Amino acid sequence: MADIMIRKRKRMRTKEIKEISKELEEELGVPVFTEDEAVDLAESTDYNVLFVNNSILGLVVDGKPFLTVRGIMRYRPEKRFVTIDMGAVPFIVNGADCMGPGIVDADESIQEGDMVWIRDVKNLKALAIGISNRSGAELKAKKPGKAIRSLQYVGDKLWKTEE
Repeated sequence: MADIMIRKRKRMRTKEIKEISKELEEELGVPVFTEDEAVDLAESTDYNVLFVNNSILGLVVDGKPFLTVRGIMRYRPEKRFVTIDMGAVPFIVNGADCMGPGIVDADESIQEGDMVWIRDVKNLKALAIGISNRSGAELKAKKPGKAIRSLQYVGDKLWKTEE
């Protein structure tokens, strides 16, 4: 088992589930979990996590909900994506922040400070979740420097809790 400490796990009320689900649907462009599913909120070592039917599919950072990498793979959102070239993939899956020159495409609606998901150009599969330091247009411009601060990625301790 991984090095993540989960504590204070509690079942969310139907009203709370609807609010979070609606917020995620507006941000990502796809419907996510419903109030019929069992959704729990728990504290972890780095941020709060959302369990959907006993799988960690969401996280809450600074009061903002977003999907984990597994959540992205399950619900397949259409918004808030950043596509990187294949040369950047090994760095991203090792937890590195995403640098501007490695970005190939990005959702135009991204604003600075938004949570985004990173995918590779070849398979279009989710690799990481992060917080954007730039807008969508600036991400596409490939300016040098850190573009996205990595929060969660394939192979990290949150990912390994599901294995």
